[in-house]
This record gives sequence, C-alpha cells and structure tokens, in this order.
Amino acid sequence: IVTGSTIHLMIRWNPKTAATLIEKEKVQHWRSITTTMIDFLSLKNIESYDLSSLEAIGGGGAQMPLSVAERMESLLGLNYIEAYGLTETMAPIHINPITAPKKQCLGIPIFDVDSRIIEPKTENELGPNEIGEIVTNGPQVFHSYWKDEKATRNAFIKLEEKLFFRTGDIGYYDEHGYFYFVDRLKRMINVSGLKVWPAEVEAILHSHPDILEACVVGDPDYRTGEKVRAVVVLSDEKNVLSKEIFIDWCIKN
Repeated sequence: IVTGSTIHLMIRWNPKTAATLIEKEKVQHWRSITTTMIDFLSLKNIESYDLSSLEAIGGGGAQMPLSVAERMESLLGLNYIEAYGLTETMAPIHINPITAPKKQCLGIPIFDVDSRIIEPKTENELGPNEIGEIVTNGPQVFHSYWKDEKATRNAFIKLEEKLFFRTGDIGYYDEHGYFYFVDRLKRMINVSGLKVWPAEVEAILHSHPDILEACVVGDPDYRTGEKVRAVVVLSDEKNVLSKEIFIDWCIKN
C-alpha cells in the first residue's frame, strides 16, 4: 500500500488460482500462512508454472515444517521468512531478518517489543535455550478482553514493573536472541509423565512422502494417562498406508 504496489486479493483460497496469478501477473511478494503453502506445494504439476517472478515469500499462522520449507526452497529458490504474532497483538511481534533468517524460527522481536520466556507455573523468568511460555510487551499488545475482567487479569504478568501478555505458546530463544516455537501450552500430551509436543511430531510426519497433512492429539489412556494419536491426510487418495509400515517409519524417524 505504501509503495503503491498492485495487490491481488483472492476471494477465497485456491492453490491453482494462486499459481496462475503468480505466473500471469508476475507477482513479486507473497505472504501466506503455512497451511496454504503446504496446499500450494501439493498442487499437481506445480513445477509447470512459471513462478520465477517471486522475490520474497513469508508469513506465519503456524510453524513451517522443515520438510515443507526444503521443498519450497527447491521449487522457488527462496527462504520462507517466518513471522509471529497473535490476535491479541494485532500485528507481528517477531520476524526473521530477511538477510539472516532461520528455518522453523519465529525470528527476533521487532522494534519496541520486549519478549521473554517464563516457567508457566512458577512464573520465574528463564534463560537462553530453556523451554517455557512466551510472554511479550509492546505497543501493539491489546489492553483487555471485551467485558471480561477475569480473562484480562489471567492474561498478563508483571515483570520488572512492566505488564507482559501471556501468549499461551511454549518456546525458547537461543544465544542470538532468535525465538523458537515448541507448541501451545494447552496442547501438551502427558505420556507417563513425559511431555510430548504435538507440533514436533507433526513436523516429522510432514516429511513422509505420502502424507499431505498431519494432526496430532492426545487420547486418554488408563495405563499412561494419555497416548498420542496421529490423524493424517494422504497426498494421493489412491495410496494405502498400512498401520504397521507407518509405525515402523515413525520409529526410524
């Protein structure tokens, strides 16, 4: 908008329409969510479209699986620049520097944003490479939930006299200040006391050549408390993936 660029806005998502628009209109910059990019790369004959006009791609919505990022880089020759934000922050609070992006990474806090990691139960602040809840303070963070004072109180924590929004996302930051997403706090599966993060399992499943989409959830189990259940969509409806072959592949990966 600021640069006067032409914006091509689709009425609803369709991977074939997107590929046709990029080829016909010589689209240079594309922002998408991870699920649409997975859908786009699964389009039959995607290699037959001329996508060479693209100069930059990126987005957010969910962590980009490494296998998908590698397929995308092979097809387009571009890094997917991931960003991170929430409805409660109105806009991104983190983004990967375009000259130094990292894969499967939320990026670094943008200007005026202060993000940290806390232990969810004790609320103690954690250091580099320690997994905990992401909390953030910035000018784009919302002030309150509409007519819900209790939810608002529970959503904030005070650190060093500053109010930080509790994102409910589990992650960590490395020694260079890059933040990484592990999973949603509420999605954690507890198997015999061991923490299983569905997003990590889903990322592995996405690398299977016959799997288009994957979702991992927890099921009650009388012996272990919870067990892991994976629901997958095959890339080709004609394919048959047996339970035994699938489990054996998971063990090896």
